[in-house]
Amino acid sequence: MLALHQLSKTFSTPQGELHVLHHVNLTLKQGESLALMGESGSGKSTLLHLAAGLDTPDQGSVVINGHTLSALNETERAKLRRQQLGLVFQQFHLVPSLNVADNLRLQARLAGREDPAWSAYLLERLGLAGRETNYPEQLSGGQQQRLAIGRALAVRPALLLADEPTGNLDEHTADSVLNLLLSLVKETQCALLMVTHSARVAAPLDRAFRLHHGQLQDAR
Repeated sequence: MLALHQLSKTFSTPQGELHVLHHVNLTLKQGESLALMGESGSGKSTLLHLAAGLDTPDQGSVVINGHTLSALNETERAKLRRQQLGLVFQQFHLVPSLNVADNLRLQARLAGREDPAWSAYLLERLGLAGRETNYPEQLSGGQQQRLAIGRALAVRPALLLADEPTGNLDEHTADSVLNLLLSLVKETQCALLMVTHSARVAAPLDRAFRLHHGQLQDAR
């Protein structure tokens, strides 16, 4: 579902070149979950952005569900992101002017893949049934992140990319949101690549790697 081949990325800084990723190789199968760990500034988010096609590597390739991103133009990459990817971030990025129901359906509508029955099921699973007309400011932090997860999964993506999805939540709420995320990932059989600094959050996932000095190391 996701394959990173010899991925390298360097940034220019006032102090000189910063080599963030060095010939990284990674594969992720359908239905598999993988935690990407590492210290702050180790390149975890950079790798996630490359996997999403939001940035381009200096060397190497990213293949999503058989599509090599470098072979696509920007319009084609944007279409692939809409239809094949779900993105969840530490910040919820909900649209404040849209209610719960419209936030949930937003990505699926943009991709032309809205499924009312699936959206209704997600609302139940997210614990937000009956709150369809509420706005994000009327929800707790945990509810907002559940809604963000539902929005990402409403399109039934092949690959879900999550960047510290529980980072803004207290431990109890984080555990609840993580359990829901993993349960829905299992139901949809999408692949999950999740960035986290927490070994406790990484523990339930199938595999875990640590990014250190630009290279991946098995974290278990």
